[in-house]
Amino acid sequence: MIRSLLWRRIVRSASRRVLEREPLRAEAMTGRRGEEAAYWHLRERGFIMVNRNYRPKDSRGEIDLIGWEAGTLVFVEVKSRQSTAVRAPEAAVDREKESLVKAAAREYRRQARCLAAPFRFDVVSVEMSPEGERIEHFRDAFR
Repeated sequence: MIRSLLWRRIVRSASRRVLEREPLRAEAMTGRRGEEAAYWHLRERGFIMVNRNYRPKDSRGEIDLIGWEAGTLVFVEVKSRQSTAVRAPEAAVDREKESLVKAAAREYRRQARCLAAPFRFDVVSVEMSPEGERIEHFRDAFR
């Protein structure tokens, strides 16, 4: 357990250094921090994460996180916001975004040769504030 906590601190520290090194717009930085928070949130809940920011060739779609949970391949779209004054982060996943993620997931499943494996699409909403992060996980969000 102590070894696991130490390893998690080392990895988080390294990822923060990478995030801080690259000059990004505020929105992009919020997105990266949200994806990092979602990644660790899912790992702590037993997901085995296998890919991040998967983008197939010849596609506009991207999948933020891909992992396994109890034999199910899970494609995760992460939405992050600094403020929810306008709308909740998960509300930004519209039909067009859903279609792009589904197309990318088809290509991933074909390339990974796991067409027969059960799969689903989740959305993780990350709201960041000075008090901390609030993470909400919506399972099977594209049903």
